[in-house]
Amino acid sequence: MSTDENMLDLHLILGGARSGKSRYGESLAADSAYKVKYVATARALDHEMEQRIAQHKLERPDHWESIEEPTELHQVISESNNCIILVDCLTLWLMNIMDSGVAITLAVDNLIDALQSRKTPVILVSNEITMGVVPMGEMSRQYVDELGRLHQKIAQQANKVTLMVAGLPLTVK
Repeated sequence: MSTDENMLDLHLILGGARSGKSRYGESLAADSAYKVKYVATARALDHEMEQRIAQHKLERPDHWESIEEPTELHQVISESNNCIILVDCLTLWLMNIMDSGVAITLAVDNLIDALQSRKTPVILVSNEITMGVVPMGEMSRQYVDELGRLHQKIAQQANKVTLMVAGLPLTVK
């Protein structure tokens, strides 16, 4: 986002695993004229995830404010001002919501409300997992369905939607 763009841009970046979506979102945030607030939604539930989180932290600039928030994205967005928020990622956020027992509809509505009334630009990164076969298990099907619905709601609001393929950004909106 350049300095001549709307201060309240909302950019949704979708892509598969290792598609370059996080790196692309980070480059947009770094190139903005704003202070960066990086919101990580991952939880370190095993050693491999601990290593992934540690590597991501090493790759981010030290001057970025980093917040680890697995479920309360709406609060971070609502309380932020004079910065650009980079959320990585909605995929894990939704899984955390499902694991927490919080009603998915309520959590999504709170997020959408916060995005509608935000006072700062936001970049949202998420995995596009809805393009494959229908999962066999009920919980997996529910997750894919809910993530697809979440993406649709955010894409309707977003000024920009980008699909990452093999490290290349493809403009969707």
